[in-house]
Amino acid sequence: MSKKVIAAGHICIDITPVFPGKKVSNIGEVLQPGKLIQMDKAEVSTGGAVANTGLGMKVLGADVTLMGKLGCDEFGDMICGILDKYDASSGMIRSDEVSTSYSVVLAVPGIDRIFLHNPGANNCFHADDIKDEELKEAALFHFGYPTLMKSMYENDGEELITLFKKVKEAGCATSLDLSAVDPDSDAGKADWKKILTRVMPYTDFFVPSVEELCFMLDRERFDEWQKRAAGRDITEILIPEEDIKPLAKQCMELGAKVLLLKCGKPGMYFCSSTSEKLDEISKRVELDTEGWAEKEIFEKSYVPECVLSGTGAGDTSIAAFLTSMLEGENVEMCLHLAAGTGACCVAAYDALSGLKPLDELKRKINAGWQKA
Repeated sequence: MSKKVIAAGHICIDITPVFPGKKVSNIGEVLQPGKLIQMDKAEVSTGGAVANTGLGMKVLGADVTLMGKLGCDEFGDMICGILDKYDASSGMIRSDEVSTSYSVVLAVPGIDRIFLHNPGANNCFHADDIKDEELKEAALFHFGYPTLMKSMYENDGEELITLFKKVKEAGCATSLDLSAVDPDSDAGKADWKKILTRVMPYTDFFVPSVEELCFMLDRERFDEWQKRAAGRDITEILIPEEDIKPLAKQCMELGAKVLLLKCGKPGMYFCSSTSEKLDEISKRVELDTEGWAEKEIFEKSYVPECVLSGTGAGDTSIAAFLTSMLEGENVEMCLHLAAGTGACCVAAYDALSGLKPLDELKRKINAGWQKA
């Protein structure tokens, strides 16, 4: 595929201790004060949107340049060592004034993941870190996790808006992904509704999770979802007509052109604006605006071979969606491949090991891969 992509934003090193044993329904069955837990080996991999989505796109055949900020420390060396295996470290920005970001991922069988996260160098990422010459030939600029990057959400997202304006003026299409935030953190206290209102007019493909978006746009609705879920995964209790569609409509009214909401195990919700609005997307993408316009689809998940960890499943499903879009696939196939990639991802502990070539996924889909 000749179209060039830049995947920028948040990157970290993920350390995932592997829990042995059966699934549990309550975290307290495993994690208790003073208890010694016998563990299997720890999986060490890159994490964050730059690695998960960017490397995911590269594995799936896209021409991707990765751009993230690292410290000049051991974790930074580890990340560059991993990226070197994919010939993908050249875009990394390293500084001896900051530490490299890391996450400890607690993937207890049967329980949604818990992240112990230090944002590190990601807090110091700025629009000026993306050079004009790097944007000249890029068709798509994907930016992930401003929610975990202080420079991007402080001052009502001024730096994020500056970055997206810069990218659009350079002639690139834009894609934006979010992440969950701690409500008690500085990011959780930011005015995300205002930030999204400001950045949506410059966003072509918006690809957050439904929980993240609801937390930011409608906190009252989000609190009601939490009460209904009663400790379960929120996505298991959502009703598309009553819960997801109104939120999507609100988002589209802010100016998003293409919206893909990750909805966890049930699947993904897609909707798009008019062909006139889609015509505003960079011609470098070569999007079939008539074929993509005014669509509304709920794509159910495929049944995975097994479930080991959800790490990176959302990011890699977005990687498949964007890669297949750039390859000229229609909306329906892009969604099939996104859902299929997510199902492959959860069959491995890290984000990339379970990924399959898109042609292989097509064959499996066309052969009648079972939906959840």
